[in-house]
Amino acid sequence: MTLIKSNGYNIIIGDNSIDSLSNFLEIKKYTSYFILSDQNIIKLCLPHLLIACPKLITAQIIKIKPGEKSKSLKFSTLIWQTLIDKNADKNALLINFGGGVISDLGGFSAATFKRGIDFINIPTTLLAMADASLGGKTGINFNEFKNIIGTIKQPKGVFINTEFLKTLSQRQLKNGLAEIYKIALVNSHPFWNELAAFSEKTSYIKLITKSIQIKNKIILKDPFDIGIRKSLNFGHTIGHAIESEFLNSEAPMLHGEAVLIGLLIESKISYQKQLISKPMLIEIYSVLTSHFKPRSISEIPISSIINRIKNDKKASKNILLFSLINGIGSFKIDVIVSETQIQKAITDHNNLIR
Repeated sequence: MTLIKSNGYNIIIGDNSIDSLSNFLEIKKYTSYFILSDQNIIKLCLPHLLIACPKLITAQIIKIKPGEKSKSLKFSTLIWQTLIDKNADKNALLINFGGGVISDLGGFSAATFKRGIDFINIPTTLLAMADASLGGKTGINFNEFKNIIGTIKQPKGVFINTEFLKTLSQRQLKNGLAEIYKIALVNSHPFWNELAAFSEKTSYIKLITKSIQIKNKIILKDPFDIGIRKSLNFGHTIGHAIESEFLNSEAPMLHGEAVLIGLLIESKISYQKQLISKPMLIEIYSVLTSHFKPRSISEIPISSIINRIKNDKKASKNILLFSLINGIGSFKIDVIVSETQIQKAITDHNNLIR
């Protein structure tokens, strides 16, 4: 078992992490427990959690539909109403049990209920384990804009048991891997080299631990996302715009799938800005396309993507600001990018990925 100290809480990684959760609940003495989860996780994973942590057998279950559409004001209202109906006080605990949607939605709802109650994250997806469940960023989507409403509120603990990964499809595993490759691209060339050699035999727990260690160092230096933490936005300015385009479609794009496309296109922008060399760009495309199957986004008007970027949290007075890579394993934040450069990078990507 691995313990990583973060911003006022511990991240516990390992098969015995639920034992640590039981100890945590014995010490904290909350008045009531609420478990936020989706229909799939309740069926596949909740029995294991309740057996391993009997103290939660009496917890109130708040069930939502799986998927990004649930990350909305509608479902925040459902959570708040349930907390009110069940007389939750300031000493209640919300347990976010699921993937990134659950930790984002649950964290936001807990942070705003009665001006804030405690919450913990028990991630069940690779994306949530390696990235989304730590760092305190919470949020919901609004009017098809991704994460446009939210807070920064740290959990009281993150408990990671990789046994839950056995319930995931290959698509969901790839969804999480995209974020791990991003962390390596912006902060660790050696880790990038490890990921370049990724195979089915690669240990997920090692990748998760390494990813958390890198991200956690950044968060500790910049918890409120005003400096170097912005490096973790690489791939997300384009990625969020693409993901938003598909939010209400019959076949929504997963977060990691959109970020993967964002990594490729923003790498092209990094090349345009002379931050990376042509061989580096070729290497990035070669590695990512060998481990993933990125798609063309030619069906989306580039003007629509640019309009969404203008409403991105990082935009300032219509100046489009990106976090880009400055070589593999290094970054540059608050880079001004023109609409022409975005259009060229997207067009080049669509011509290359067909």
